[in-house]
Amino acid sequence: MATNEEALMWVEKYRPKTLETVVNQHDIVESLKAFMRNPKTMPHLMFAGIPGTGKTTTALCIAHELFGMQNWRNFTLELNASDERGIDTVRERVKDFSRYSRGAFGDVPFALIILDECDQMTGPAQTALRRIMETSSRTSRFILICNQSSKIIEPIQSRCAIFRFSRLDRAAMIEHLKDITKKENVNISTEAVERIVDYAEGDLRHAINALQTAAAYTDGAAVDEKIIAQVIGEASPKQVQLMLNKAINGDFMEARRVMYDIIGTYGFTGAEIIRQMQKELFKISYISPEQKAELSNILGEYDYRLTQGANSDLQLSALLAQFTKVGKSLGESS
Repeated sequence: MATNEEALMWVEKYRPKTLETVVNQHDIVESLKAFMRNPKTMPHLMFAGIPGTGKTTTALCIAHELFGMQNWRNFTLELNASDERGIDTVRERVKDFSRYSRGAFGDVPFALIILDECDQMTGPAQTALRRIMETSSRTSRFILICNQSSKIIEPIQSRCAIFRFSRLDRAAMIEHLKDITKKENVNISTEAVERIVDYAEGDLRHAINALQTAAAYTDGAAVDEKIIAQVIGEASPKQVQLMLNKAINGDFMEARRVMYDIIGTYGFTGAEIIRQMQKELFKISYISPEQKAELSNILGEYDYRLTQGANSDLQLSALLAQFTKVGKSLGESS
């Protein structure tokens, strides 16, 4: 058992098993606990929000609490609708499972159907699902999980209690990652953990995967910010800020040299550099919000050009030239 546990990816090994241990979604968890106290009152549920915020984990925790850790699989059908998203899946697997009651489990008179990524289901499949949800409410409850609830047809949304999962709080993510590092005996600096959290942007799954990769990369050695930068494929914020500052202050050639240093060191694409420029731009304190808006508009224009197949080197150089031009006008106005 220990060997199997060690072989697990950390996102699975440390996936919460109960609602109590779900990270940071306190309001949602409290609402769901009310249903758990009287399962007969539980409606169909819809969990919507960005990836890595605990939607699937929360659905599995509900299954664990309703049916117990040993029995939940016997009373739960779990499907990923992005893989099995056609009408045949709905008509065959979902309808067959929901049609027949599996017998009451204590106070729970229904089975559970979890449809992950259901915003990828086709229109006909969603229409068929709507009818099944209506006719099988005596024997089944559905938990629909999606990134964008707007892609789910209104008749399905109206049959569900909708819970919207927000990005995880930065402090909660840091605490959770530090807890994992203690359990895994990973020697990591606080700055490195914070760098992972900033990179993940509220996606806890992304953060845990980056942490495990960094721990494997160092093979027992201490994990620092430099290692994290290599693992996550991001340039040092100081380097990107240096490039921005050189351009805004009129030193185009030096800004361009720093840009090529970043490309040579990290092997970034133009789009990845622009994404980091956008992130670091808003940390610069000496330019106003209006000026940041103008520079963001320039970033957006050159990002679009790259998506249309323009030459990366030429466009990044032209982008820095535009920053230099805007920086010159800022200096003249001041």
